[in-house]
Parts: sequence; C-alpha cells; structure tokens
Amino acid sequence: MKKAGTEKKKVRRSAAGSMQSGGSDTPPRKQAAEKDVYLSFAEKVRDHKDLESRWAVLQETRVEYFRGKDFVSFLKSHKEVRDILGLDSNLEAEDIADVLLKKNLIVRCDRVVKTLRPGKKKLSTWPAHLEIFPVQTFSDNDAFFVWTFIKRHPLWQTLLSFSWPVLTLAICLFPVYPHTAKLVVLYLCAGILLLILSVLLLRATVFGALWILLGKRVWIFPNILAEEATLSELFRFWPKKDEEDSPKWTGRLFYAVLAVVVIMILRHHAPDEAARARYQRRVSNIIDDVLEWSPKLAISGMMKQQPEGVNVTDFQNESANGSGSSSEVPPAPSDADVDFGDEHEDETLDETEDNSGPSQQNHEGV
Repeated sequence: MKKAGTEKKKVRRSAAGSMQSGGSDTPPRKQAAEKDVYLSFAEKVRDHKDLESRWAVLQETRVEYFRGKDFVSFLKSHKEVRDILGLDSNLEAEDIADVLLKKNLIVRCDRVVKTLRPGKKKLSTWPAHLEIFPVQTFSDNDAFFVWTFIKRHPLWQTLLSFSWPVLTLAICLFPVYPHTAKLVVLYLCAGILLLILSVLLLRATVFGALWILLGKRVWIFPNILAEEATLSELFRFWPKKDEEDSPKWTGRLFYAVLAVVVIMILRHHAPDEAARARYQRRVSNIIDDVLEWSPKLAISGMMKQQPEGVNVTDFQNESANGSGSSSEVPPAPSDADVDFGDEHEDETLDETEDNSGPSQQNHEGV
C-alpha cells in the first residue's frame, strides 16, 4: 500500500511539473541551445556580404534592415548557411524567418511614407524611415525586417578603439617632432586630402556630364561617402544599375546652362600669376612657421624680448623666493661710486664752460 501511494505522488509531481513548464517536453538546456543556434544563424546571415542591407531610422533609433525577398533569395542561393540550424536546416525560408520573429531576433517594419512624391512613379526601394508593422509575420512582398540584436564587433575593431588615445596624444605632440617627421606628416596628410578632394570632384563631374548628356545617374565610387560600409564596398568603382526614372529634358537644359555660366564666372575671376605667387608665398610662410617652430626657438624669442642687462635666471630665482628677497635692504653706495659721480659731474661742467666760451665772445663782438 505504501508503494502505491508513493507512485501516485510521483505521478502527480511529474504532472505538476509538466504543467508549470507549459506542457513542453523539451528540457531548458535544449531550449537554450536551440536559441543559441538561431542566434548564431542570425549573426552569420547579418555578417554575410551577399545579403543586402541598409540603415534607416526607426522611432528615433538608427537600425539595420533588409528586405523579405532578398532574405528568401539569399537562403536559396546559400544553402551552406542553413547547416548552422542543424535539424531545422530543411525548413523553408518563410518558416525560418517566422522562428526568428518569434525569438525577437528580427522585427517586421513598414515604410513611413506610403504615398508617391511629386514627379515619382514608384516608392523608394530603400526607405529612410520605418515604423513597426502591426502583424509580425513574414512576407516577401514589400516587407522590411530590422535586426534587433547587437552586432558583435571583430577583434581588430576593439584593438583599434584603444589606439585612438595614442593617436590623439601623438597629434598633440606634433610641435616637438623632428623636422623630418614633420615633413612626412605634412605631405602625407596633404596628399590624402588632395586624393579625397580629387575623387569627389571627379565623381561629381562624371555624374553631372552623364546626367546632362544622357540622362543617366552614374556615381563612380558609390559608397565613398557611406557611413556604414565595409572596406571592399568602400572602394567599389562601378555603381549598380539606375532604377529611377530618367529626368526631363528641361531640367537637364537648365542645369547645363547654369554649369556654363558658373564656369565662365570662375574663369573671369581667376587669379593672375602675381596673385598666385602671393598666395603661394603666404602659404609657404605659414607652413615654414609651423614646421620650424620648436621650444628652443620659443625660448630664444622670449630672451630677445627681455631688456639688456637683465638676467632671466636671477629674475626667476627672485620671483621664486617671493617676499624673502623683498625684505632685504639694498647695500649702500661706496665712496668710490660717490667720487666717481662727482668727477663725472665736474667733467660735464668743464665741457659746457669750454663750449659756451667762444659763443659768448662772438656775441659780445657783434
């Protein structure tokens, strides 16, 4: 009888435990492992370069998002990424996305602006402002999905963040660099700045010329000004196909006339050779002052400004002593100094009498 009673108690405890766990037979460790698998899958997909993503503003927060149709095509062409899921690798792309939505790894969003702007025939492919969609289900028809987890940064970015204080200190110590190091830093920075400005001017010129002549929007180095771009995307030369409508010929003609007028004005007011030489001399003088400055030159300049006969070392020692030196009584002048002053005054009087003698005689004769 006791054994039967203990067996009934065990059955009741197991049933109560199953009810508290929500009726799920999966142990907690297995559920945590399954969640980690989908998190690893999401991190792998997010870091993959073939899944195109952009940045937008969601409720005053900058987020990274992708399109539903791009996610489906990505999983179809990259089946090796599904191997991270293990047993769930055979699921469809829609089912995998629904699991990611349930685990709050992604959130479905919709565009804020749903009306066409004047002069546009279709909505923007990648909107800049998003809002949360009321129904959190996957769809590949004009649906956008935002990554909700924090992206892990690689080790080299962490190490690079620690180098910023060292770089800041090195910039502050630039005035005490050797002259050769100053030249290297100056010409390197000037060369990089000239390269960036040249690339920006070239891409603007190419865009303007092709837009006016052919009506095509072609930006070479399209990601050169992108805030979130990898190194390979940053130096991509050729842009993607232009999906927008061609501009009207009236607008192209207006900007062509405006460009010609601006070029003529700049050419008319261009500086002559003498003005260019003055500007070059002024800039070279500024550069020379920056490169040739050193603490020794600064101290020598301070020494030149001091009056003659003043010892800077003695003056610093006296200022450091403070009130102790001011309480001392200056020594009384010696007899030799007094006699020397009397003799000097006598000699001065004799010279004035000698000089005034002939002038008085001449006056009397007259």
